[in-house]
Formats: sequence, structure tokens, C-alpha cells
Amino acid sequence: MLANQLITSNYPTVAPDDKISLALQLVDDFDLLHIAVVEQNKYLGLISKDDLLDADDSSPVKVLANAMLQKSVKAGEHFLSALKLASQNNLSLVPVVNNEQEWIGAVTSVELLKAATQFTGAEEPGALIVLEMERKTYSFGEISRLVETNDAYITQTNTFFETETGLLIVTIKINKLEVSGILSTFQRYEYSIRYFIGEEHYENELRYNYDHLMSYLKI
Repeated sequence: MLANQLITSNYPTVAPDDKISLALQLVDDFDLLHIAVVEQNKYLGLISKDDLLDADDSSPVKVLANAMLQKSVKAGEHFLSALKLASQNNLSLVPVVNNEQEWIGAVTSVELLKAATQFTGAEEPGALIVLEMERKTYSFGEISRLVETNDAYITQTNTFFETETGLLIVTIKINKLEVSGILSTFQRYEYSIRYFIGEEHYENELRYNYDHLMSYLKI
């Protein structure tokens, strides 16, 4: 999914000579924390609401030139680039420009969150299993094979290196909720399971048998 597929083109912009009072009115009307400064369709930067509030509202926007954030993504970039930019800079919207730095539109943080949800498959049913391991032992092929031996498959995978422990954290999304057999397989192959979100029928059956026995002994 590319940035230009998430663009909202009707978000307001201000020109350098516009009054700060106008910029404040627009960020309030559209419930924004940032507004883009555009002159003759050239994108100049972002101004935060906090900076606008600290300035004289009768002054032109250009008095805040030094406070402008020079942040944007190109229309053809992947939406993850926009998501990273928004996260690193606490942006409520990410400007989208062309190769000539001309304003095309903006992608809001809300749209980025929706795109990330779709991209990760978070809305799809299924279990999550989080494994931890040494980086050198990681093999997606083996992990996938072990899942498939339990008549399941991986719909999404994510990895990151945890600096505190030096371990590689691997999160996999499975196409079904019941994970007892998959967990047992991982343990049999000496994989370390940090945690999981799903259903364990084996555990539920053990609990049922235990409760049944306790009820029988009380008779």
C-alpha cells in the first residue's frame, strides 16, 4: 500500500502570509495538531498547534519559519515510511509531495493506523504466538514447517531485535485460534515461547477433568 492511496486531499493548508489566527482556526475546525504551509503549491513545512499558540495570532505564519518541520513522504513511497515518520516525530498528519516538492495532500495518523491494522492482519481471526531465540538460530522455513504439521499456516510474521536481552523476538499470526498442538510442537523442538494469544483445548480438557473429579470426590 502506497502513501498516495491513503491521501486525504481536502485537509487545509496555509500560506506564509496568512495570519496565525487563521491557522489556529483551521487546526481547531479540522481537529489537527499540525498544519502544512504551502505557497503556490510548493510545500514549505509543517507548523504545530503548540507553536501557533505560542505566537502572536495577528502575525503572519512566516514568523514561525524556523519552527517548521521539514517532514514529508513522496507519493510513491510505502505507507510504512509515512507511519515511521509520524511515529518518530509525533505527527498528526504526514504531508505527501511529488518529486518537485509540490503539495499533493496528507495522510492522517488515523488513516495510518487503519492501514497498519490491515497490513498486519490484526482484524483477521487467529492466534498470536511470540517466540524468543538467538538471532543465529532463526529459520522462518522451519517455524513455518512446524506450524504446517499441525494443519495450520502462518498468515503474518514480524521480527525485531530486543536490545535489552539480545534476543530476536518473532511474532507469528496463525490462521486458527486453537494452538495446543502448535505450542507442543514448538516446545518439542526446544523453542522458547514468550507468550501466546489463542485457545488451548488441551488445557481446557484438563480443567474439565479436574473439576469433574473434584465434584465426584465430594459426593
